[in-house]
Amino acid sequence: MYLRESKGWFKHYDFILLDLICLQIAFFLAYVLRGMGWNPYSHVLYRNMAIFVEAADIVVIFFFETLKNVLKRGHYVEFIETLKHVLIVCAVSMSYLFLIKEAEKYSRFILITTMCFYFILTYTVREARKSVLQKQMEAGKDRSLLIVTTSDVAGTVIRDMKDHNYARFTLSGIAIIDKDMTGKVICGIPVVSNQENTPDYICQQWIDEVLVVPSEDAEYPEDLMRKMTETGVTVHLNLAKVSNTRGKKQFVEQIGNYTVLTTTMNYATARQLFFKRAMDIVGGLVGCILTGLITLFVGPAIYIKSPGPIFFSQERVGKNGKRFKLYKFRSMYLDAEERKAELMKDNKLGDAKMFKLDFDPRVIGNEILPDGTKKTGIGNFIRSTSLDEFPQFWNVLKGDMSIVGTRPPLIGEVSEYELHHRARLAIKPGITGMWQVSGRSDITDFEEVVGLDKEYIENWNIGLDIKILLKTVMVVFKKEGSV
Repeated sequence: MYLRESKGWFKHYDFILLDLICLQIAFFLAYVLRGMGWNPYSHVLYRNMAIFVEAADIVVIFFFETLKNVLKRGHYVEFIETLKHVLIVCAVSMSYLFLIKEAEKYSRFILITTMCFYFILTYTVREARKSVLQKQMEAGKDRSLLIVTTSDVAGTVIRDMKDHNYARFTLSGIAIIDKDMTGKVICGIPVVSNQENTPDYICQQWIDEVLVVPSEDAEYPEDLMRKMTETGVTVHLNLAKVSNTRGKKQFVEQIGNYTVLTTTMNYATARQLFFKRAMDIVGGLVGCILTGLITLFVGPAIYIKSPGPIFFSQERVGKNGKRFKLYKFRSMYLDAEERKAELMKDNKLGDAKMFKLDFDPRVIGNEILPDGTKKTGIGNFIRSTSLDEFPQFWNVLKGDMSIVGTRPPLIGEVSEYELHHRARLAIKPGITGMWQVSGRSDITDFEEVVGLDKEYIENWNIGLDIKILLKTVMVVFKKEGSV
């Protein structure tokens, strides 16, 4: 899922939220310092003023664009811009008190002190926030970008991106498509692939987005573009080389110093992702509390039947190939991974891209009796009721997963993927999703699984997530396949 840069003031929602918090802290400190007590909200005039200054702060940000280019501003420019912002908020607040004819009743000491505290706090917090964002970029935690270009303009493209990147990307490598220069270094960036193996490189490495800037004389790399977009990765094409791609979202934006046509399966605004993350945090907190309660009952039952760890961790592949440790209640015996190879011949899904059995003898308590009867136990119970999934709420809280998404595959499964299979990795994995509520146990065709995952990604919105969550609850209670 591509985060489309917001054009409006809301793209700096993190700075807006921090400003509002700083303003309210400043108001509280000024009230206490004046010696009027510890609860400024008990007095009607001061409570209304506390609400008004928050609204005034947002209005000033919107109309005066005081957060414009906030990430590019140095310490001195930030000092001046923050001072200007505080003075405007102060002037608006004073005008409000005069208009409602309450200026004489409201303490001027509190108003001035509030604005002084606000200036100190918000300037400090803004600088700290920018420092954190810069460190995240330096640590490689931002979006990784692969540059695809030709040898004659490669140096220019890299220099342009370094000069106009503004900490948006980490340049992970460059692909030269008119000759094989793999292994060489251009302007400090390694050449990692040529035209032929670039799609495979994207599938195997940690690549979030691709910027394609061939020289004006080069032919449009139609086949390469088709293969790259097929993987689900977001592709930005310099507008000098434009071609319509069916079934994909396309829009014009600025990447570095280039005006590009961006092609992606779907995109989300900062506001949409903010609400999705907020939903994940709330759900993750509730889920972790429930996990603790479930552990009191499930934990001993697992240990009695199969002594060993109660929880099971396994490395999985997440969004755009990023690896993380997924947590579950252990529902299988300790030698489950060693026994998988001998059971592969019974795999319902037919190949190594996914693995599922009708009756898995590796599950704790599962056994076939001498008369052929199949006996189940605690492992089957927690799987059929989806209790084994609850520890994944910790993954959700950490940000590795979302509550709703696509299921994270194993590393070995991804190594078997064809190009179009990688598209299911274009979004953060989830505990539940389109596949799970569509009858997971009945679907044995991996292509159908991929189709459902792509359908979810291409049509994603918050409403769809809520719909899938409601369906998940129904599926679990009706036991229509495991979730």
